[in-house]
Formats: sequence, structure tokens, C-alpha cells
Amino acid sequence: MLKKSFIALLSITMVIILAGCQNAAGQSNTEQLKLAHNQTLDHPVHLSLVEFGRLVEEKSDGAITVKIYPNGQLGSEREVIELTQTGAVDVAKVSASALEGFASDYSVFSLPYVFEDYETFQKVMNNEKVTNELYYQTEDIGFIGLTYYNAGERNLYTKDREVHDVSDMRGLKVRVQPSQTSVQMIEYLGGIPTAMAYGEVYTALQSGVIDAAENNETALVGNNHGEVAKYYMYTGHQIVPDMVIMNAKRFNQFSDEQQAIIEEAAKESTLYHEEVWAESIKRQTEIAKNEMGVNFIEVDKTPFINAVQPLHEQYARNEETRDIYHLIQEAIQSE
Repeated sequence: MLKKSFIALLSITMVIILAGCQNAAGQSNTEQLKLAHNQTLDHPVHLSLVEFGRLVEEKSDGAITVKIYPNGQLGSEREVIELTQTGAVDVAKVSASALEGFASDYSVFSLPYVFEDYETFQKVMNNEKVTNELYYQTEDIGFIGLTYYNAGERNLYTKDREVHDVSDMRGLKVRVQPSQTSVQMIEYLGGIPTAMAYGEVYTALQSGVIDAAENNETALVGNNHGEVAKYYMYTGHQIVPDMVIMNAKRFNQFSDEQQAIIEEAAKESTLYHEEVWAESIKRQTEIAKNEMGVNFIEVDKTPFINAVQPLHEQYARNEETRDIYHLIQEAIQSE
């Protein structure tokens, strides 16, 4: 009797041990992706990356999870790109302009009016010939692209001057990003480019150091620029997306099925982002208009587009940018 009890107890113990081994194995098979970005928890970008993580976990039946480090916790955009190259970070959201220093093709997004409207931009960014060229050209230096997020159209806003035509730009001191293309853009438009850190724009507008800046509508409310800038012109001169990138070695460690899950989740999160971004822009535009007194002005883009054509000619001839420039032009013309 005692022998039977001992055997029964031993059997139960073995079952518990085996179950524990299975749990441990299950845990070891769960892969966690470390994801970094520089936006706040209420920003459309963060909400979209949360959705990306949810989709990855759901589609992989919990085999892959995503841990998000928001608000620049792991460093500046350049630092996060470098961390993604080394594999210290698995996935990151960075501006396409931040990628210019790593791959010259990304500089095409700084070219004014390479996309004359958002519909054209979407058409190009959903063209596989273009995205394959962009996303995989950086594999040799440690990362690939997964998808893009809408970061809005960059428009001109001024302290106290309406701008309807290129002639209205004459003598206008405009803050630009520290980019040679952005500097040349303002020069061709007749303004005076002033490169400065984004955090300095509010006081520079307030004190008259600059007369204008350029960004999407979120700058008016999120950074309070609408308190000092009262005219916002829909010039739509640049559309610079955010990019979601991933360490290439990490991506290639996954099975074909898991890679497809990650790519599919990324693309679906882009669709989700379109919705939350549109809602955010609508809400912030209403606040800027009704509570801050900002005047929103539609302009004819034609004279602005004509003025920057020399920059297009430069990109079309430049050895480093001509291939991507012509590829984009082909995508725009395609049916």
C-alpha cells in the first residue's frame, strides 16, 4: 500500500516537473521586441505603436510581444537609430529626415513639393517599388523599414503677415530645420532662412528674431506657437513621414510566418494611425482657431511650386538622389 502511494506521489511529482518544464519552455519561446520613440503617451504616434504591439501579440498568439519606451527615454532620434543598428533597440519610430544621415534616399522627403498633395504622397508610399527601395537599402547597415506614419504636411505660419504668393515671402525671416534643402527652399521662395532648434521657435517669434516658421498644425497647440503666430497658410511645401524601422538581424531571426506577422501588423497600424492623426489635427485646428485666434488661409500652391523647380533639377541630376527621385516620379505617373 505504501509502495503504491509512493509511486502515485512520484507520478504526480513528475507531472508537475514536466508541466513546469513546459511552462519554462513556453516562456523562453516568447520573444519581446524593445521599441523606442520620442513622442508623449497621448500622441497619435504612441497610440499607433501601442496598436502595432497589440496586433503583433494577437497575430502571433502571444509568441511575440512589444515593450514600448516612449518620450525619448532611450535617447534622441539619431541615438535611437544607432541603437537599432546595433540591436540594443529592436524597433524604432523616427522621422524620415533623421534617416538622411544614414541613407541619402531619405533626403527626398525634404525636397519641397516632391508630393504636391497628400493623396499623391499616399500613392507613392503605397507603391511597393518605392517602399522596397527605401525599406531594404539600409539592411547592410543594420536596419530595415517596416512602414510609415503620417506626420502631416508642413505649412507656413507667421506672426503678423498673410502670405498668398511668393512675392509676400520677400524679406520674411523663416525658421527652418538644420537641413541644406530646407534652407535653399526658403531662399528660392524669397524668404530669409534661419536655422534654429525647435525649442527656440516660440520665443524667437515672440521677440521678432524670426517672422515665421513652418510645421504641421500640431505646433500651434502642442507647442503653443498659436499664442504668437496668428496666420497659418496651407502651403503644403513638404510632407516628411515618420518611419518605423527594425534591426535587420533581429527581423531575420524570425520565421517567414513571424516576419509576415510583424510586417502585416506594421501596415495595419499605419491605417489605424491615419484615423487617430486626422482626429488629432481636426481637434487641434479647432482649438487654434477658436481659442487662440489663429487665421487659417488657403493659398494657390502654383507659384510656390514653380519657384522651387531648381531644387528638383538638382535632385534629378545628383548621383545620390536621382534614382529615388525618378522612381517617385514614375510612381506618381503610374495608374
